[in-house]
Amino acid sequence: MTAKCSTVAALRGGFTLVELLVSVFVLGIILFVVTQLMTSATAITRTGNKHVDTDTQARVVFDRMALDFAQMLKRTDVDYYVKQPTGYKGHGNGHGWGQGHNGDLGSDQIAFFSQVPGYYPSSVSREQSPISLVAYRVNEGNANNNPAYGKLERLAKGLHWAGVDDNNTNRPYPVVFAPGQVTATPNPTGPWAGPWAAAIKNDNTGASQDNDYEVIGAGVFRFEYYYLLKNGRVTDWPWDRFDPTLPGQTTITNPVKIGLSRVEAIAVSIAVIDPTGRALINAVSPDRILDIASDMADFRSARGRGVGGQRIGDLEAAWKAVVESISQTGQTPSGLPVPPEAAKGIRIYNRYFDLKSL
Repeated sequence: MTAKCSTVAALRGGFTLVELLVSVFVLGIILFVVTQLMTSATAITRTGNKHVDTDTQARVVFDRMALDFAQMLKRTDVDYYVKQPTGYKGHGNGHGWGQGHNGDLGSDQIAFFSQVPGYYPSSVSREQSPISLVAYRVNEGNANNNPAYGKLERLAKGLHWAGVDDNNTNRPYPVVFAPGQVTATPNPTGPWAGPWAAAIKNDNTGASQDNDYEVIGAGVFRFEYYYLLKNGRVTDWPWDRFDPTLPGQTTITNPVKIGLSRVEAIAVSIAVIDPTGRALINAVSPDRILDIASDMADFRSARGRGVGGQRIGDLEAAWKAVVESISQTGQTPSGLPVPPEAAKGIRIYNRYFDLKSL
């Protein structure tokens, strides 16, 4: 009797095979759910870190631009190198209208005089002037042995109070209060043949190379700007072609007389990639980063008055569509392969800089 009770108690204290299988199955589900949660948390953290990298770079670039634009010499008797279809070299070194990087320039380029400190040649010993020639560009010269390739650069050439370039003592010339200095085409006898031709050049020639350029945005590979006019229109012309009070309208032959007097603010859009994403793209091809940039379309004038054109935000939305397309298809809109993971590290930013022009 005692032995029988012990056997029954032993049977009641154990688990059947079915119970064990159910327990293992439930435990597997729990482990799977926990693993998925940890994977999702890791992915979110990784994406968050990428965004922190790009957010930080964008903030640094915009803060520097804010200082430069705030101190810009906004006079009609000084020269600029800015974007517009006619005059000033035309479209500020724009690119191939979203057709891929085929030897043409992808991003805009801008140069202007600003009351900020700049660099002097080491051989020049004098008090530094706060007036500088400032320029921004994405380096598009050559991917070979060029650490600045596909990165946003800033140039600040210091001028002294006399308004001449002492780095070219054999041929001094005024650089501030005289039109045609920035936009003059570099040539062997012209003033821009040597010292500061890189302010308006961006190719493989010697004229586009300048040791005083510094990388200000290592992750910025696309740079585009346009104008908010005082009448509220957004355009890639620094004046309103439809303004009846503007002499000549589309046939202006001397835009220097207008300068930036009709511009309320300059809007800047940039595309920024985190270091991991750039490394993935460079592993495919060093040129691929500018292929992506060239598929990000230029700004088109917003004509207003209900007549077509772009609205505020359209440009940035189009750029985001390119990034989303790459992440989904693994190639650029023009058909070039790009790791989809790299696109997850690209973000688009925009900021308006008030010129406070008269």
